[in-house]
Amino acid sequence: MALDGATLNIIKNDILRDLLDSRIEKIHQPSKDCLVISFRTKEGSKKLLISAGSSGARVHFTDNVPENPAVPPMFCMLLRKKLSSGRLVNVRQLSLDRVLFLDFEVLNELSDKVILTLCVEITGHNSNIILIDQNEKIIDAIKRIGADVSSVRYVLPAVKYTLPPLQDKKNLFELSKDEVLNDIKEKGEMPLEKALLSLYFGLSPIICREMVYFATKGVDAFCFEMTESQYDKLYFYISEMKKAVYEGKCTPTMVLSKNLSPKDFSFMPILQYSGEVVTRQYESFSKLLDVFYSEKDRLARMKQKSGDLFKVVSNAIDRIERKLINQQNDLEKCKDKEKLREYGDIIYANLSSIQKGMPSVRLVNFYDENAGEVTITLDTKLTPAENAQKYYNEYRKADTAEKTLTQLIENGKKELLYIESVFDALSRASSENELAAIREELYAEKYIKKSSNKKAVKASLPYLKYVSSDGFLILSGRNNIQNDKLTLKDSSKGDLWLHTQKIPGSHTVIVSEGKDIPNSTIEEAAIIAAYNSKARESGKVLVDYTTIKNVKKPSGAKPGMVIYDFYKTAAVTPDSELVRKLTSK
Repeated sequence: MALDGATLNIIKNDILRDLLDSRIEKIHQPSKDCLVISFRTKEGSKKLLISAGSSGARVHFTDNVPENPAVPPMFCMLLRKKLSSGRLVNVRQLSLDRVLFLDFEVLNELSDKVILTLCVEITGHNSNIILIDQNEKIIDAIKRIGADVSSVRYVLPAVKYTLPPLQDKKNLFELSKDEVLNDIKEKGEMPLEKALLSLYFGLSPIICREMVYFATKGVDAFCFEMTESQYDKLYFYISEMKKAVYEGKCTPTMVLSKNLSPKDFSFMPILQYSGEVVTRQYESFSKLLDVFYSEKDRLARMKQKSGDLFKVVSNAIDRIERKLINQQNDLEKCKDKEKLREYGDIIYANLSSIQKGMPSVRLVNFYDENAGEVTITLDTKLTPAENAQKYYNEYRKADTAEKTLTQLIENGKKELLYIESVFDALSRASSENELAAIREELYAEKYIKKSSNKKAVKASLPYLKYVSSDGFLILSGRNNIQNDKLTLKDSSKGDLWLHTQKIPGSHTVIVSEGKDIPNSTIEEAAIIAAYNSKARESGKVLVDYTTIKNVKKPSGAKPGMVIYDFYKTAAVTPDSELVRKLTSK
């Protein structure tokens, strides 16, 4: 997920193409590590986002402008003073190093034209944005670094600017084939991927893995194992990368996990995952990075806001599971209750041969078809009749406990199935409205005492909507409340209802409108149902389907809990790419 030097070179060329000779219109600092600079161009306003965040340092054009604070930070005010109306005259990068220099022509206090440089260092945890003058003296930085932070390099006003410590690596694109091969051979028993990372700067781990995948057809290889054919393939790939970077022939590619959360990106097509992930290609790297980090930020906010709900639901699952284990253990103890009644009967049948004070007695067991003998323990303080009555009482207690425990276990299993369905909906929630709906559901079911956010979003949530390749509308509920509403209120008796078999997930409905539903649409709806379930990451998933008229809600059942009959079952594989294609906006 690193913005490598090769990618930065591509972005540098985009900035030169679109912003050279443009003037700064506005400067904002929406967060402590991020700047947004607006430029006036012939095509209109363009916004350049520059971030020095440790987990998302980057520079690219953006359409998603974060909200600005009421009072601009000091660094932002300094940039406005120094750079306002400044003209971008150059963008520089040293080789494939992850440092970009944006040179601006501005007027100083004496109205003389001078060059000020905004230095953007994309160096992971130590990323920074530094303003330097034409004498290479630091004016200020978004992150000041003094002696308390580093003993190697200071980033403070009036200090001469120096580059971040250089890595002992080479520029792969400036080397001949023989030089590359000699470098690799010297690494001997080191895995090829690690060797490439250690030898050359400007390349991210995902690109190094892709190089290995192309050269060895996906087989992990050590440097000493490389064949001549593999070396040829490796250098061919290097040549293609060089064209992509220096000739603008890149393919901005985003890698997403199967649940469509952003995972990584690259300037080359990515094939190494062999169908285990989803890849998307974009028209520009700025568009890719804008989407990638906006989605990452949204997921981070969602994770933060849903943390308390996950804790409530997880604790409920643990509590129910522990209770079920204890109840099942107690039920196991009741399985021999019939022996208690039999012992009472045997004692009563032999009252005359038993004396008070006997600790035990051995008698014929007339319940045994072989008429064998059985030893029965007695209470020495009780008469024979009282001992028999004691066994009868224990039998009645065990019988009552068995019936009670059986009902409690059944109810516990239903509650566990319900709360797991809430956990599933929570794990798939993609907006604050969905979180608010789940919070209200947990409040209504008394799993939380009250809604902690009195200003929670109350906007009505639409169903998840899809259109099959045959043109049929397919709807899925986002949570249990929606599942009930979709199945029990908003569907017609002839519509087709689908749900993963014995697995928490969304109710999915194919709107028939009185038409016969083709098998291809049923299969696509089954894939949608499997994807919108706890089995999203699984292989084959069983999905039951039946008409709405066969689906009923038991009296007193929790939200989303229904029963159904006269159903068929389809075995499908969740397919995120198909679901994305069928999604209707």
